[in-house]
Amino acid sequence: MTTRSGPGPARPDPGLDAIMGERRQLTNIAYRLLGSLAEAEDAVQEAYARWYAMTPRRRDAIESPGAWLTTVTSRICLNLLGSARARRETYVGAWIPEPLPERTEWSAARPDAVTVDPADRVTLDESVGLAFLVVLESMTPAERVAFVLHDVFCHSFAEVAAIVGRTPAACRQLASSARRRIRASRPTATPAAQHASVVRDFKRAWEARDIDALIALLDPDATATADGGGLATTFPHPIEGGDQIAHAWIEIARRRPADMTFLERTVNGQPGLVAHQNGATVTVFAFDVAGARIRRIWVIRNPEKLHHWPRG
Repeated sequence: MTTRSGPGPARPDPGLDAIMGERRQLTNIAYRLLGSLAEAEDAVQEAYARWYAMTPRRRDAIESPGAWLTTVTSRICLNLLGSARARRETYVGAWIPEPLPERTEWSAARPDAVTVDPADRVTLDESVGLAFLVVLESMTPAERVAFVLHDVFCHSFAEVAAIVGRTPAACRQLASSARRRIRASRPTATPAAQHASVVRDFKRAWEARDIDALIALLDPDATATADGGGLATTFPHPIEGGDQIAHAWIEIARRRPADMTFLERTVNGQPGLVAHQNGATVTVFAFDVAGARIRRIWVIRNPEKLHHWPRG
């Protein structure tokens, strides 16, 4: 982006670095709001398009471009969340948020990794774990926006109110309701090392087809949910109960192609597993671990949600 004040070569826009420096924060907000990196990137791109569609005089009159971009991006996401509910009602099978690899895997997955702006990558922390994002999916669009902006990104309720079109008091209630949902669904935090140990033991038991060991690692009320997006063969309905999940995973092991390998990898900042075939990631497994047992397993096989994973 350049500017021209008169004859001669164009000169760099002095405000460009500051404006584009907001991109990482905007992408982080949008991904948590939408659960889809592709949709998040589109929302951020639309916000920037609206910024540059304004006249220079209008842009100069905006005191805080970062706040303006955050407001516009959040409103775009709010509108998308409303339409997403209708789209997901016709989605084939369960809809699970798009899983993200850790940075070294992400870089290896993209042929243009050297030139990709780091701002396009999402910061992986607790607020982007699959368990957290799945709970966000259960909220109304307004609850989700109020909670993410206030509790995760520390925006005031006055700022949130300007985005969702409600009073600050109403936004406070929305965030409180969302907070209750989070508390009701989240187990006691499991240390990362213990989480990784449980996932590793699960992988070993699965590869050994040791059903007793699998059952011992699964909570009796565990649930396994798969997202194939209608594009990949998978179990169409959630599997309820540790025993049932263990038997299903033994069947998966029996049908496993000879060239498929299971690897321990980070999934949205938490220890998980991925299935590789011919060097490409074909399935991602995310786990919700409470203590020494697995409460939930999410299986993502929809190819459209694996774009950022290694493809061989």
